[in-house]
Amino acid sequence: MHGCTRRQFLANAAKAGIALSTPAVLTGCGNVPPLPPATPSNKRATVAAMRGRDLYRMTLDALKAIDSVESVVNPGETVFIKPNFGGAGMVNHDPISAGDCTKPEIVIAVAEECLRAGASRVTIGEAGQVMSFSWRDLETLDGATNMAAEVDRLNATYSGKTTLACLNVASEEWVPVASPQSGLGEILVSSLVTRADRIISIPVVKTHRWTQVTGAMKNFVGVTSVNDYGMGSTFRFKLHGAPGGIEQCFLDIVAGIKPDLAIVDGSICCEGNGPHVQPGYWGTTVDMRDRLGDWVVLASTDLAAADATFTRIISHDTADVGHLNMAHRRGLGQI
Repeated sequence: MHGCTRRQFLANAAKAGIALSTPAVLTGCGNVPPLPPATPSNKRATVAAMRGRDLYRMTLDALKAIDSVESVVNPGETVFIKPNFGGAGMVNHDPISAGDCTKPEIVIAVAEECLRAGASRVTIGEAGQVMSFSWRDLETLDGATNMAAEVDRLNATYSGKTTLACLNVASEEWVPVASPQSGLGEILVSSLVTRADRIISIPVVKTHRWTQVTGAMKNFVGVTSVNDYGMGSTFRFKLHGAPGGIEQCFLDIVAGIKPDLAIVDGSICCEGNGPHVQPGYWGTTVDMRDRLGDWVVLASTDLAAADATFTRIISHDTADVGHLNMAHRRGLGQI
């Protein structure tokens, strides 16, 4: 047992913020508080971009380019890693090779670097679209290993410090994070996230039918419960239908939990009506080697900057992506 961590402090502050939020969210009329005055951040943002074909090595090189994980994770701290495994257990194809999900090579590289930096505990978690899924089904692109086997390897080397968590069933508690701009007042987030000292987002590059692109910031929709927001379905319709829109929901989560690092997977991705792959209804698979000649991995301590950078890489105009501009306006990062 130990004292209140930085994350617990943020969670407590969020609870206090809920009590101070504008009365408009309590009326039940669906109104959303007006946006506060713009307070863009003037902090310099750096995004490292690594091209190549070896995702594990590219991830290590990207981390080194932003002064390594040691600049984010201190010895003895707990780390929560949020990949995008939202298609796991839901789609009827391999979500890794199809482009629905983050590649395990990248996730394991980041987890191992956190352990090398002295992290006391690394939790890799995803709520996804189903209550639970098999981590062994999440295989590397070459099929040589999988998430469960790699975590077993890490635990044998680093004294059992790594945990895989299907958040819908593994979360001890759902902690309210203030969400004034969504119009919901609060959003419940897994305690495994809010109580971690450091939070790392590892999305895969995808276009999205509702938000145009989905990346490091939207990735945090997957730390909420399908029971609370799915309305009897896998998809979180209560968040997508919030008065302020899905964008303000995940931006409120980002503002509340304050993630520390983004690593973006630009290898096998999804274009069209993502975030899932299903030609004719959802999106289609795209191999970035066919567009760029190589895969790309991005790294940044500024999540908005990472998302804006991959948005430009895939030839979208950041001015047209609402949540990027909302994030900048709210001081969440550079775009």
